[in-house]
Amino acid sequence: MKKAAKTTKWQVLLASVLSFSAVADDTILVVSYDVIRDYYKQYNPLYIQAYQQQHRMTLNIAQSFGGASKQAIAVCNGLPADVVTLNQQNDVDLLAKSGLVDPDWQQRYPNQAIPFSSVTVFLVRKGNPKQIHDWDDLARQEVSVIFANPKTSGNGRYAYLSAFGYAKQQYRTEAQTHDFMRKLLKNIPIFDAGARAASITFTQRQIGDVLVTPENEAGLAAHAFGADQFEVVYPSYSANVDVFVAEVTKNTARHHNSQTARDFIASLWQERAQRVAAENYFRPSNPTILNEYQVRFPPLQTFNINQVFGDWATINQQHFADGALFDQLYLSQ
Repeated sequence: MKKAAKTTKWQVLLASVLSFSAVADDTILVVSYDVIRDYYKQYNPLYIQAYQQQHRMTLNIAQSFGGASKQAIAVCNGLPADVVTLNQQNDVDLLAKSGLVDPDWQQRYPNQAIPFSSVTVFLVRKGNPKQIHDWDDLARQEVSVIFANPKTSGNGRYAYLSAFGYAKQQYRTEAQTHDFMRKLLKNIPIFDAGARAASITFTQRQIGDVLVTPENEAGLAAHAFGADQFEVVYPSYSANVDVFVAEVTKNTARHHNSQTARDFIASLWQERAQRVAAENYFRPSNPTILNEYQVRFPPLQTFNINQVFGDWATINQQHFADGALFDQLYLSQ
């Protein structure tokens, strides 16, 4: 007897998209990195309502979430995304090199196709029992650190590079910088594939003393679990975490929904979307709205990843390729 073919999660998702398409006038599939799901959970119903009022037709927005790089690879391997929302330029560039996204995708929308952004911060348990205030504290022997795997998660890379950027600024020699990073990485008991999984490990499984994560994820966790459970700590120096959005033009041409995808992307810079971003602890690109929420977003000395470490192709080759610096520092313990 022949065994039934194994159904992949992509096939399940595609079947879901097709079933929605049968009852909706238009459908788009938005493929995103995992911790933006709360933003879209709040924003998409608002957008669908406005779209249907304007166009007198129904719209379905199907979604897929996961670690940023894994999502980009999934799209390259056939996941039929119409729109991608990723937090690393290199992941979108990968899609462009594969012919799925137009090469000039960053020139298609304002602010280099970045509707809003975040910064890397710490989430600690209420009262901050381990007195964690800056990156040096994460290298102390008695501190257990949680963040996502830098080899599979964009937010994991930002966490690692934020710590590395601090060390480069703080220490005089490469040897001192590498020694600091070895100590910090030694304190990580588990690497989850994505930032949301890392958050669950810290907040629900109660593993670790500090979670290194984007401000939006830390803010949502602190709000969801209550001020009596967790608090956010801002380090002295941290990396900007940008949110990039692009149309997967090869797919939208095949799906005949290019204008729908473009309208959805363009809406992310409109006031309604920017306010939803702020409510979900993303820093809006609209300066007026950002100023309205200034209590939520304290000033922080930040740096641009590419200005400190070079372009993402260089970063990935030097730090995250098999056998590169991350592996050397992590495995040498």
